[in-house]
Amino acid sequence: MDAQAQFAITTTIVVGAAMVLGCVLPEIVEGQAVVKAFENMARQPSVADRIRSLLFVCLAILETGSIYVLLICLILLFANPFMGMFG
Repeated sequence: MDAQAQFAITTTIVVGAAMVLGCVLPEIVEGQAVVKAFENMARQPSVADRIRSLLFVCLAILETGSIYVLLICLILLFANPFMGMFG
């Protein structure tokens, strides 16, 4: 197997693992954040509006992390800047 094919296979495996970890872990954290926010809203209904708005901001920040992981993985998969080193 030549170096270019080996590099492509390795890149595909690494990108697959990064996409799984980069999308699953933030979703777990988002779920925990929602559970904690609902618990706090149930405990103190008077500040539910503040908690809800803060929750939306936190969820947006967590979701952008997943989107950045996806973007970097797509770049490495389809427009890999390091592929020229093996050509």
